[in-house]
Amino acid sequence: MSSEDPQPSKLGTKEHWDSVYEREIANFEETGDEGEIWFGEDSVEKMTDWVIENISPTNSPTILEIGSGNGTLLFSLVEAGYEASRLAGADYSPDAVKLSRMIAASREGCEAISFSTCDFLAEVPNKLEGQGEDGWDLLLDKGTYDAIALGEKDESGKSPVEGYPVRAASLLKKGGYFLITSCNFTEAELKERFITPETGLIYHSRIAYPTFSFGGKSGNVYSSVAFTKS
Repeated sequence: MSSEDPQPSKLGTKEHWDSVYEREIANFEETGDEGEIWFGEDSVEKMTDWVIENISPTNSPTILEIGSGNGTLLFSLVEAGYEASRLAGADYSPDAVKLSRMIAASREGCEAISFSTCDFLAEVPNKLEGQGEDGWDLLLDKGTYDAIALGEKDESGKSPVEGYPVRAASLLKKGGYFLITSCNFTEAELKERFITPETGLIYHSRIAYPTFSFGGKSGNVYSSVAFTKS
């Protein structure tokens, strides 16, 4: 895709996601179905593997997922040995938070994950009990940046996503990590947007996905890039 933001879509509206999670709550209550896994199970597994390889659970890192949805990625981290009480999810849809809490209560060891309602661009996510003032060890984003980029532009034509990189970086402690997975932006575009003097982020690593070829060009369905705060 181009370096310009995608055109506004219903996927960038709170009303859409409220409707999605209202349905998923009803499905969970009726059938136990935990709902859609955004980008699929493979993305969850690969992001979890990256966390394991770079931040040991024995260090009890504080981890925040931005736009946590039904909590699947955080549940995967608990299964991998990360301390539930050191994990948090923030989402601007109250029903997403309600669903994730319901699922957490049904999963052994996940009850202590902190899920809270938060409009990330306008509010500061809740800190964990006993968490210091120097920020999070790790921020995770699996599709939230994409969704925000589909929001309505303001009168000057600016997308709401423009404020995201600095906001995310401000929550990280020095030396902390930010891992993002996107289907709308290439690795090069994510680097361009997040590696700026204002964020203080530098490139750390990437997650490799299978490539595809079309029209003589090759690419990836998803881009997963990790940054660290200098």
